This record gives sequence, C-alpha cells and structure tokens, in this order.
Amino acid sequence: MNKSELIDAIASTASLSKADATKALDAVISSVGEALKKGDTVTLVGFGTFSVKERAARTGRNPKTGAAIQIAASKVPGFKAGKGLKDIVA
Repeated sequence: MNKSELIDAIASTASLSKADATKALDAVISSVGEALKKGDTVTLVGFGTFSVKERAARTGRNPKTGAAIQIAASKVPGFKAGKGLKDIVA
C-alpha cells in the first residue's frame, strides 16, 4: 500500500473526502516527525511506538575499493510494533 492507497482507505473508512483524508494523514506524519525531531517518543496504544535511536560511529568498507571508511554517529527514527498490531499481523 502506498500513500495514495492509504488516503483512499482513510477516506472511505472515515467517510471523509480525499482532500480531508490527505490533510489528516499529512498532519499525522508531520506531527510525528516534529515530535521525533525534539527527541520525544510517540506512542499509539495498540499500534506501536516511534522513537529516535542513537547509532554509534563505526568503521565501514567501500564495497568498490575495499578501503576502510569512517561512518559518523547519527540519530535514526525507529518503530516498535505494539501488541495490537502484532496480533493483527499474526
């Protein structure tokens, strides 16, 4: 399912127009992104938790030349599925 298919599903399930469903989805994505940018976690009970994870600096290899390269430390978004989502998938 891509974004436009998700918008169609939201519109039909919630009896919204596609424009309103698009605004709602964009607002959710933006709000989650802003919260993660501040370092907060976003917990949706029954669905899962979005959080920021620290990735340590490490040494990697250039696959073309085999030369060692330094990969800087970074912050990456993470998601942990909640029990409700796991039960739906299982």
